Amino acid sequence: MGHNQELGQRGEVLAAQYLMGRGIHVVAMNWRCPIGEIDIVADDAGTLVAVEVKTRSGLGFGHPAEAVDAVKLRRLHRLASAWCRAAGQPRRRRRVDVIAIIAVPGQHHRVAYFKEVTP
Repeated sequence: MGHNQELGQRGEVLAAQYLMGRGIHVVAMNWRCPIGEIDIVADDAGTLVAVEVKTRSGLGFGHPAEAVDAVKLRRLHRLASAWCRAAGQPRRRRRVDVIAIIAVPGQHHRVAYFKEVTP
C-alpha cells in the first residue's frame, strides 16, 4: 500500500473516532455504489451524514478541505440520497460533512470539521 493510501486510511479512522467522540454514530466506512463512495456514513440524531475525509501530511498542497470542490460535493449529495434509497429510507433527512485532517508525522494531528456543506 502506498503512502497516500495509508495516510488516507489513517485519516478515515481518526475522523471516525472524532465523530464518535461527539456522539455521532458511525454506520459504515467506505460505502460504495455505482456512482461512487462515501468515506464515512454516520447517523447524527436521526440525520444521515455522508462524511468526506481529506487527509494531508502538511500544507504544501494547500489545506485538505480545498480538495473538496463543488463537483465532489454534488456527487456526495447524490451518494447520500443513494444510501438512503438502498437502506429503504428515501425520505430520511441527510447532509454532507467534510473532515479535513493535517497529520504531520511526529506531531499531533489537526482536525477541521465542516458541517452541512453544500456546493
